[in-house]
Amino acid sequence: MVRRYYDLPSLTSLAVFEASARHLSFKLAASELNVTPGAVSRQVKAVEEEIGVPLFHRVHTGVMLTSAGEELYSVLANGFTRASEVVKSVKRGDQASQLTIACTDNFASLWLMPRMPDFWQRYPDISVDHLVSDDPRDFRNAEVQLRVRYGNGSWQAERAEHLFDDGMYPVCGPGFAQQHCDVTPKSLPELPLLHFSWVDSYWTGWDELFTKAAIPHDTPRGRRFGKFSATMQAAQADQGVAIGWHRLIHPLVTAGKLVRLTDLRLPAPGNFYLTWNENRKLSGAAQLFRDWMMELAAKEPAI
Repeated sequence: MVRRYYDLPSLTSLAVFEASARHLSFKLAASELNVTPGAVSRQVKAVEEEIGVPLFHRVHTGVMLTSAGEELYSVLANGFTRASEVVKSVKRGDQASQLTIACTDNFASLWLMPRMPDFWQRYPDISVDHLVSDDPRDFRNAEVQLRVRYGNGSWQAERAEHLFDDGMYPVCGPGFAQQHCDVTPKSLPELPLLHFSWVDSYWTGWDELFTKAAIPHDTPRGRRFGKFSATMQAAQADQGVAIGWHRLIHPLVTAGKLVRLTDLRLPAPGNFYLTWNENRKLSGAAQLFRDWMMELAAKEPAI
């Protein structure tokens, strides 16, 4: 039998593996590729048998990549992305300046979007696509060149540039603050609390904030929201007290739409970073956007 020139598994099976790794789901990969989950499973198994090592851990919630799987996925995602860019460039017949940046809904709506007009004014010929998602798995989309991430600055196969740190403090609407002008940090657990529920381990909720501040409390109760922006809107409407993250909400405080309640303030457990695939060269447009982001971040006042 004649061996394939690059001694690789078939491109079909590698493409199936890449989609499965990107989604961390055989079912979602099957939907994208318009095949059955069983067909995806067989293709992945064929790659594992040819390579001789498992690429996924099968768990009750789905699949997780092994270390070998992470390594193979990183290389494939980079290669497929570059191939996609070349094909698109050939189809366009030009070298259009375009980039895709991924970030959370919080960062997009409260920090990035208000500043984007400055970028558009400076670089009117660059087209910026925004992938806005609170699921970090979406950041692995092959089209994404730059990502804004919150955490400790360490993500596999990604280069991270520190943007800025953050701090957190209780905030509420002006009317609520006037009604509770005598509140102290220790009496905060007695007030109506607004909770933003997010799965990110670096996101601090009321229970953790009270514990860090050494404030005695029972299990915090109150209204819960699935989006940070909705939580802030509820706070502005005098529905209760929320945890404000300074970098995101200080314009609202400056405008008087939100008010800091008490002098309690704690450093956030993580920082904001601009990241990109360390195995992929940034396009000229992405480099300009990166430099612009770093310029703005340098102007952010210290916490």
